[in-house]
Amino acid sequence: MFQGVEKLIVYEKSYEWVLSIYEATSEFPREELFGLTSQIRRSAASISANIAEGRARESNKEYKRFLYISRGFLEETKFHLNLSKDLGYIDSEIHTELIYDANKIGRLLNGLINSLKDE
Repeated sequence: MFQGVEKLIVYEKSYEWVLSIYEATSEFPREELFGLTSQIRRSAASISANIAEGRARESNKEYKRFLYISRGFLEETKFHLNLSKDLGYIDSEIHTELIYDANKIGRLLNGLINSLKDE
């Protein structure tokens, strides 16, 4: 029904963003490994994962549902980035870049959601 997920710009950008999140969190305090580090990585990875899972569904309705879930994980990750900055775990410049990219991904997600016709 749909072309491969790898061809979607929003998937590509969100996947690249996850790699940046992993890099940015690699220097978080060791005591946060099973706390904030794990949570921010998990929520960031869930964005691309839900885009891919939704793409594999049989209908636009299901696909949209997964895109909305991705958007929720994007907002969750942005919260964790803000918390990380305020705790001093992430450099302000890196935080600004990650939030900028997150907002771009959000616009791409919104565009994709709006492009899908309801069934």
